[in-house]
Amino acid sequence: MDDRSTAQHDRSMMVSTTVPQGNEPAGERSAWQALVRLTAADSSVAHPHYRRLIAGGQAPRNLSDAVHALCSVHGDHPGMIADVLANPVQPEARDWLTAAAAGFVDERTYLAQLTAAVGPLPSTPGQAETVSALVGERHALEMLARSERRGCATGAVAALLLDWGAIRVMLDIAAERFGLAVPEATFPSESDTAAMIAALGSSPGVQRAILFGAQQLFAQHRGLWSLLEARASARGDL
Repeated sequence: MDDRSTAQHDRSMMVSTTVPQGNEPAGERSAWQALVRLTAADSSVAHPHYRRLIAGGQAPRNLSDAVHALCSVHGDHPGMIADVLANPVQPEARDWLTAAAAGFVDERTYLAQLTAAVGPLPSTPGQAETVSALVGERHALEMLARSERRGCATGAVAALLLDWGAIRVMLDIAAERFGLAVPEATFPSESDTAAMIAALGSSPGVQRAILFGAQQLFAQHRGLWSLLEARASARGDL
């Protein structure tokens, strides 16, 4: 990747400041409502490369590159949600986290099957820098999962579940393009997640922590899309 592409990727890794942390009137919205608002502004759906991938007409290797990158970040066992379960800062979330972790077991299987179906990683300039960036993303997710701040890790998990709905759209497009059956997702329902986040974030301090964790998760995903965009540009695929 050239210096300009690298600089654009680095900027995309910055923490979002879209939603102010703590300067809204108490009780104005629940933690879930605030998270939904943040998701609309900061998640994968707001990134131009994600929108480009789901719009159709993409070179197959752009989809293949995205699948490989997502598998690299989210395909390893046990995964971020299991790490949160192992560090129970909010034990009242255990049942919800257990269901989410079980759902992600199925998603890792899907990612592995899809990675095999899309073929080898596309040859792209700057592969060593890409590997380093993906290692950094995994490390950032591990740090989020191990946060001792009440609400931070559960906020990141809720953001992952919300954003994975968008990511699944892209994965399913790739599956259909490469001839793989699309399995049904098995995550907790959105209503269950909404109720849990509203309950967990009933105090202003925990609500701020939930939003902070979500911001960090979204920032990592935006960084991933920017990295993929830079790689597509380096291949001449944009």
